[in-house]
Amino acid sequence: QVQLIESGGGLVQAGGSLRLSCAASGRTFSSRGMGWFRQAPGKEREFVATISASSVSTLYADSVKGRFTISRENAKTTVYLVMNNLKPEDTAAYYCAARAYASSSSRPNEYVYWGPGTQVTVSS
Repeated sequence: QVQLIESGGGLVQAGGSLRLSCAASGRTFSSRGMGWFRQAPGKEREFVATISASSVSTLYADSVKGRFTISRENAKTTVYLVMNNLKPEDTAAYYCAARAYASSSSRPNEYVYWGPGTQVTVSS
């Protein structure tokens, strides 16, 4: 069993930055691919970024490429999402998720554990 807790969300003006953190419980974090997803009101959950267990592989949604950076510290069982140059369309609840495998993935149905989410609101 893995528990995930996101933090770092909040209200920020357009052009600003935030760093989201996702703290994971359990001893298997270092063997799991991790991902960030987001869901805006009235919209489906969408992929944001993913990172493999060893950090060798990362992948980003086109909408955030060049602005967001995913990273992880296995010793701290934490994955991060640094978000720069935020836009109002980035407003959403952001969710951290863990896979059963070491590889990264952009598909939400390939994740087995999810955090409760943290709200990010970007004002114009």
